[in-house]
Amino acid sequence: MSQASKEFAVELRDLVKQYQDPNGEPVLAVDHISLTILDDEFFSLLGPSGCGKTTTLRMIAGLDIPTSGEIILYGQDVTMQPAYRRPVNTVFQRYALFPHMSVRDNVAFGLRMRRIPKSEIDGRVDAMLKLVRLDRQGDRRPGQLSGGQQQRVALARALVNEPEVLLLDEPLGALDLKLRQAMQEELKRIQREVGITFIYVTHDQEEALTMSDRIAVMNEGVVLQVDKPYDLYEEPKTRFVADFIGETNFLHGVVLDNDDELTHVRLDTGQMAHVVNEGKQFPLEIKVALAIRPEKIFVGTGAPPEVRNVFGGVVKNIVYFGTDTYYDVELPGQVMVTARQQNEDYTGTAARVALGDEVYVAWRAHNASLLTE
Repeated sequence: MSQASKEFAVELRDLVKQYQDPNGEPVLAVDHISLTILDDEFFSLLGPSGCGKTTTLRMIAGLDIPTSGEIILYGQDVTMQPAYRRPVNTVFQRYALFPHMSVRDNVAFGLRMRRIPKSEIDGRVDAMLKLVRLDRQGDRRPGQLSGGQQQRVALARALVNEPEVLLLDEPLGALDLKLRQAMQEELKRIQREVGITFIYVTHDQEEALTMSDRIAVMNEGVVLQVDKPYDLYEEPKTRFVADFIGETNFLHGVVLDNDDELTHVRLDTGQMAHVVNEGKQFPLEIKVALAIRPEKIFVGTGAPPEVRNVFGGVVKNIVYFGTDTYYDVELPGQVMVTARQQNEDYTGTAARVALGDEVYVAWRAHNASLLTE
């Protein structure tokens, strides 16, 4: 199990992976990334297909060799070590269970290959099956299990070998939505109970936000931001992160002025917007984008009091989602913003609006992120 005396489970130092395409041209899959992953942390690599997240995971596993850079596991340089000598195990989207073996035999397979005594194997397998809540299914074959149960067998098979780091490459991708959501909770529970580092690869932002202690957002082989889920969502550092994590409105303009609290932006529509700057002074006339989450935007027939950013507009589309309603509102200059409001409004400030209504949209100065273009 993990060595609690060491702060970092994994360190990636200036890691690079370069391939050649079919024409012999170089392709930079991972571009000089450096990361530190803490002991006992649930850490996710999040990004779109082709961003380099799976390649990074495979290099940590020892399945791919870096072009350059270093991989440190609990203080030991394993960059050139083969996979079987690393204290890691990997769970893939395809579970690769042995169909002719029982659940117990699948879980015990790695221990038997290592010639662990039978009495120890039995105890460890029993403990793992109980951990993943399959202690009554030990005699079944994989084909007799649901997708979620098969995924838990694959987890048990990986964990029974007591790795210091468990690597998971989109393990929930083959499951339907409700089962995937249930397994997110199960994975986090299991990680807490076994107390080891999980490194999780996904393109699904909800999975990453739900389960992770921290997340690295990747694109085109580069790590753009590493943060806790709340900070990634509320304080994105780049337009890509703001756009990829959740839904976002972008309003464009230039910085007109800064004071001790606010940055004042002249939007392309000619209107003024105000953003809390937390002491950061932006260069005047620099092009910027305001990122505002739909749920941060008020929509109503009356302007809310004590809000700096208030604009008039016309409702162009309404989409009802049960718990929420989405409003597409056209501002002057044919700029569209989307607002999301809960259908039960306890504050009593948001009047019901209809298609074609003239309305106010508003957001507080601290609810927008100011991003340089």
